[in-house]
Amino acid sequence: MVAIIDYGAGNLMSVKKALDFIGADSEITMDKKKIESASHIVLPGVGSFGDAMESMKSRDLVDTVKSAALSGKPFLGICLGLQLLFSASNESEGVKGLSLLNGKISSIPKNMGLKVPHMGWNSVSIKQSGGIFKDIPDESYFYFVHSYYLNGAEEDDIAATAQYGVEIQCAVQRGNLCAVQFHPEKSGAVGLKLLENFLAMEG
Repeated sequence: MVAIIDYGAGNLMSVKKALDFIGADSEITMDKKKIESASHIVLPGVGSFGDAMESMKSRDLVDTVKSAALSGKPFLGICLGLQLLFSASNESEGVKGLSLLNGKISSIPKNMGLKVPHMGWNSVSIKQSGGIFKDIPDESYFYFVHSYYLNGAEEDDIAATAQYGVEIQCAVQRGNLCAVQFHPEKSGAVGLKLLENFLAMEG
């Protein structure tokens, strides 16, 4: 079973519908035991870094999410779910994230003539061809909606990058711990392929 973690800050139904479409058994849940017993875990997210962490704390899910991400089971963060894996974001100064990976969450510069938030389709340069990106062509297009981005991640963790005025480290992968800044559930066939790759991973 795939546990889609409900911590009060996620576009949960679109993820659930995408997983349903590819035949996955999934459940939206905040039940700690269900998250712990799941074979795969998804951490979605929309909204602000600070609000998301506060919501996760209020549901007493911080340690559960950390344990799931470090369990060796396939774990996928989506959009804000990627950013929360890091220690902090300049969107919410003073708020501590999950601190599971090293890197910085910065705001997309607004002085480059590009619209912020970055919204729409963007090609992705794949750095790790296995795992969630298995059999996905380099420079495939995925759908993005975000104003903050990852930079400064450890080189071995970077799975893909995109260009939008700056280089966006738009996917990370360390073993079975994976996360993407874009929305695979909104990215058509290539996004469904990424989710299928995630389901094929074994803990």
